[in-house]
Parts: sequence; C-alpha cells; structure tokens
Amino acid sequence: MGNELGSAGLMLVNSLINIYLFLLMLRFLLQASRADYYNPMSQTVVKITQPVVGLFQGFLGPVAGRFDLATLAAGFVLKVLSIIAIFMVIGVGMPPVTGLLIAGIAALANAILKIYFFALIVMIILSWVAPNASHPGALLVMQLVEPIMAPVRKVIPPLGMIDLSPIVVFIAINLVDGLLVGSLIRAAGISGALVGL
Repeated sequence: MGNELGSAGLMLVNSLINIYLFLLMLRFLLQASRADYYNPMSQTVVKITQPVVGLFQGFLGPVAGRFDLATLAAGFVLKVLSIIAIFMVIGVGMPPVTGLLIAGIAALANAILKIYFFALIVMIILSWVAPNASHPGALLVMQLVEPIMAPVRKVIPPLGMIDLSPIVVFIAINLVDGLLVGSLIRAAGISGALVGL
C-alpha cells in the first residue's frame, strides 16, 4: 500500500512539473508569436514562470527578439532535474546523461506540440461559437496559432466558409509528435510517462 502511495505521489509531482513546463513553453511561444505582452493572460503566465526563468535571464537572452533562450533553458533544466529526482527517489540511480538530455528535448517538444494542439481546438470552437470574441483569452489563442496557420492558409486557402488549414496542422502536429517526439523518447530510454504531459 505504501509503495502504491509513493508511486502515486511521484506521478502527481511529475504531473505538476509537466504543467509548469507547459506554462514555460506557453510563455516561450507567446513571445515567439509576438502575442500581446500586456494581455492579462500573458501577464499571468509571465508572473507564474518568472521565478524560474529569472534564474537564466542574466546570461541567456532572446534570439532575434523573439526566441527566449532563458525560458527554453529553464524548461529544459527543470525537466531534467525532475527526472533525476524521480529516479533517485525510486532507487534506480542516476540515468545516463545522454538519455537525460534527449528526454529534456523531447519534453520541450512535447509541451510545445500539446500547446498548439489545444490552442487549435480552442480556436476551432471559438470560430463556431464566438467568431468575433474580444475576450483576452480568445485574442491570445488567435495570436498564438496565427504564425503556424498563415503559411498553411497560403497553400490551402479557405473554401468559402470552410477552412481546411486546421486539419492539415492537426495532422502535422500528430506526425511530429508520433515520429519525432516518439523517437526521442525511445532514444532516451526513459519512460514516456516521465517525459510527456
């Protein structure tokens, strides 16, 4: 019974760390997509993630003004340390360094793909229910997904009222998640439950 409770506790801690990693990658993507920094939702994400990101901002800054390396580094280090801690607690010992590095990259990629996946679902629902919504959350979702939707819309323009570009992006997300992230997790040799959300 105690062992099961311990396992459940570790999985709970891992889930909380994955949720925080999700917020870190959301911050990264919001800056990369040049979303409204002063949107209340953006400000909330920045405030929640700043204690960890602030540790890296002294020596890592944004690249091209858009890609915040401090946020990426914070997510990577947080995930790697959490995997090490879980391995130590369960008594397995230190996992291979190469596997840890690959698992950290896989975790970042997984979180980014999940954010886009959920944002696309929200965007589709909003386009049906409230196409001209002015809620800060709705505006942020639109700003977040537009950089990945615009190139697809150039290739596949909307057919009247029907926009097929979200379907293409969903397929691309699932392919990248299955092939790239899946391959990284297998190469890391670490359980997918520890890596992904």
